[in-house]
Amino acid sequence: MKVGQTKSQFVAVASIAAELSAVMDVAKEISLAAANAKAIAFRAGEKAKGFQPITDFINELAKETIELVEAINEHALSLYQLTVDEHRMTDAYNKFEAVSALAKDTAYEDSLKQPMLKAHHNMTECKRDFKSNVAQLLEQLAEVMHPARAARVIAANSRIEASQAGEYLQSLQAVAESVDNAAQVIHDNVQRCRSALSVVNLTE
Repeated sequence: MKVGQTKSQFVAVASIAAELSAVMDVAKEISLAAANAKAIAFRAGEKAKGFQPITDFINELAKETIELVEAINEHALSLYQLTVDEHRMTDAYNKFEAVSALAKDTAYEDSLKQPMLKAHHNMTECKRDFKSNVAQLLEQLAEVMHPARAARVIAANSRIEASQAGEYLQSLQAVAESVDNAAQVIHDNVQRCRSALSVVNLTE
């Protein structure tokens, strides 16, 4: 593993952690928006009857997103540890390789073969585990896109229902707008995570 490649892996994993933290904050904002919308819909009574079940959907989507991000965060931490391990194993192998080259045609040349093979095996295992974890993380990130897309659809329906709410129109439309904006932010952040991982996957 080259120094630049190692650095790109660390940067990718660190950027993913930052993006996921932002996604978590936005998901919590959606949950709060759902609670506010529920209170407004309750006050509006019959005028916002169609909006009331929508608030439950919004809240469920927020919970689903938070659960998915928590699971992804755990996976991202594992990926960080694998990056550290891979760097160490590759460094160990490179050192064995250098010593082996210096020991060529010496009496102890054969004694280096076994530990060098072991180091190469460890390095290969780490690389394989890293690639496997990247693939799994990409799948998990794709899952987060589903509630984000659903939230945008719900936001559109919310606007329609809000139009029937009389004096509560602006309050409920503001909720719909905040959900739509939050869904877009989640989509963009997750997309950046996927892009960072895809680049690392290609350079592995």
